[in-house]
Amino acid sequence: MKIDAKYTVVLVMLVGFISCQENARPNYQYMPNMYESVGYETYQEADVDVEGNQIFEYDMEARLPVDGTIPRGDFMPFEIDNTVEGYEEAKANLKSPLDSTQVDYEVGGPLYTIYCAICHGIKGAGDGTLAKKDLIIPGSYAEKDITIGSIYHTIYYGKNSMGSYANQLNESERWQVAEYVAKLKADLDK
Repeated sequence: MKIDAKYTVVLVMLVGFISCQENARPNYQYMPNMYESVGYETYQEADVDVEGNQIFEYDMEARLPVDGTIPRGDFMPFEIDNTVEGYEEAKANLKSPLDSTQVDYEVGGPLYTIYCAICHGIKGAGDGTLAKKDLIIPGSYAEKDITIGSIYHTIYYGKNSMGSYANQLNESERWQVAEYVAKLKADLDK
């Protein structure tokens, strides 16, 4: 009888604990600032701490990256300006960092087809879908005085009615496309 009473008490206590639990929210929060952090807006005015000192300098929440830092991924700063002089400088001096073993037309070709062929055409003759509809007139690569440097500069910044593809293609992809365009120009010049 005593054993049944002990089991009954334990069972009642267990049911009591389970029935009082609310699964919609945690029962106890230890260190609530870990769960509910202070949300800062990027350019909001900076707060002061308990002692009245500025938490962030320049009165802004936004921080500038440390000088000389490069974002993660395949990004390197492009030092040539987006000007006519910069284009001419790239045309004259900018060389591809890819040697002949790194140039892969199997990579550059499909990227060219995706991003460039709609205007320039599959073979670079300026007969893409948009050119056929007279929406844009890119011209043939055979008619253009371009080098690998000017091609890269144009892909990076855009030129005339062509926009920049710097956000769509990373650095190695831009060089692969530039190499592919140079190959198309050489094929058209034959």
